[in-house]
Amino acid sequence: MNLIIQKSMAGPRRNTEPMLASPRCGAKTRSGKPCMSPAVSGKRRCRMHGGATGSGAPRGNKNALKSGFYIRQRILERRRLQDFLRQARALIKTIP
Repeated sequence: MNLIIQKSMAGPRRNTEPMLASPRCGAKTRSGKPCMSPAVSGKRRCRMHGGATGSGAPRGNKNALKSGFYIRQRILERRRLQDFLRQARALIKTIP
């Protein structure tokens, strides 16, 4: 009599229902399909797509502040300073 004994592939029971029932990330992957990872609690994205703490742009967007380097008035000031330095060098060369 040949009896086939199958080992059970099921491991310890895990409580996965809350994770499976949680809202999913709303981002699209490179393939164009939606990301299936669970969203971070209180956010609409998973930890890989911007839901992690500290991700995103800084408050107030200080990256967009203008430096004033290319304002017409500053450009004229720099040109005047360059002209003054050019004249000063020429004057120094004329001194014996």
